[in-house]
Amino acid sequence: MILRWVLYVLTTLLVAASGSWGALALWYQAGSNGTFRAMIAIAWSLLALTALVLLWSRRGGGVPTFVYLLAFAVLLAWWGTIAPSNHRDWSDDVSRMLSGNVDGERVTLYNVRNFRWRSDQDYDVRWETRNYDLDRLAGVDIILSSWGVPGISHALVSFGFDDGAHVVFSVEIRKKHGEAFSSLGGFFKEFERTIVAADEQDIVRVRTNVRGENDHLYRLRMSKPAMRALFLAYVKEANELAAKPAFYNTATSNCVTIVYHMAKQIDPGLPYDYRLLLTAYLPSYLYRIGALDRRYSLAQLTAQGDITARARATGPQDDFSRAIRTPPEPGEDAAP
Repeated sequence: MILRWVLYVLTTLLVAASGSWGALALWYQAGSNGTFRAMIAIAWSLLALTALVLLWSRRGGGVPTFVYLLAFAVLLAWWGTIAPSNHRDWSDDVSRMLSGNVDGERVTLYNVRNFRWRSDQDYDVRWETRNYDLDRLAGVDIILSSWGVPGISHALVSFGFDDGAHVVFSVEIRKKHGEAFSSLGGFFKEFERTIVAADEQDIVRVRTNVRGENDHLYRLRMSKPAMRALFLAYVKEANELAAKPAFYNTATSNCVTIVYHMAKQIDPGLPYDYRLLLTAYLPSYLYRIGALDRRYSLAQLTAQGDITARARATGPQDDFSRAIRTPPEPGEDAAP
C-alpha cells in the first residue's frame, strides 16, 4: 500500500513537472503566431491534467499515464530538432559577430562595437577592427550593471592595457529586431548566445547614461598569465560561436557562468556557487575566493566602485574610461 502511494506521488511529480515544462516549451517555440502557441500550450496542459485526474481516480489503469509519457517523448524529440542559427533578422547592436586572430602576443579582433548612443533607438553604428598586444595587459575589471531586478545584474569583463585602452567582453543574448530579453525565455531556446567586444564608451555608457542602470566596477586580482588566458578564452569562445551557433541559457550559459567556465580552465579548483546565478551577489563570491582586494572591506569596495554618477557626468567627447576610474573628490558623493 505504501509503495503504491509512493509510486503515485512520484508519477504525479513527474507529470506535473513535465507538463509545466512542456507548456512553456510550446509557448516559446511552437511557431510565431501567439494565438496558436497559447492554444497548443493550453492543450498540452489539459493533457497533463487529464492524465493526473485519471491516475488518482484509478480509471484506465496505467494507460492514460503511458499515453501521456509517450506524448512527452514525442515532445522531447521535437525539442531536439530546434537548432540555433547565425542567420536571423538581428538587432543592430548584435548584427555582427565577434571573431579574433591570435598571432603570438598580438590579437586582432574583428567587429568590435563602438556605437555612439543617444537613445536605444537613436545611435551611430560603428564596427571596428582593433589590435591588442597581450604583453601590455595591465588589469581586468568586472562591471556589474543593475536595472532594478532583485538579485540580478549583467556582468561585463573589461581588459585594460598600459596605454589606457580598454576593451569589454560581454556574453549576451543575440536579439532579433523588436525582441526583448526574458529570463524565462532564456530557459527555452528563445535566444542565441553571442559575445560582444566593445568600447567602454559604448557598452557601459549606454547602460548608465541611456538606460538608467546602476553600475559598479571591481578590480580583479589576477596574474598576468591568468589575464592573458581569460582574454584568449573569450576570443576562442567568440570564434566557436561564429562557426557554430549556440543557444543562450539563463542558468547554464549566462553572462557569469560562461566566465566561470573559462576561469575554471585557469583554476580547476574554482568552486561553484549560487551567486553565479544571482549575479547581484557576485562581489561577495569574488571577495570570498580572494579575487578582490581584501585590504578593504566588501562594503568599501562596493562604495568605491559605484561608477554610476561618474559615468552620467561624462559627455560624448570625454575620456569615459578615465572618468569612471577617477575617484570622487573628498566630500563628494560616490553614488548618484
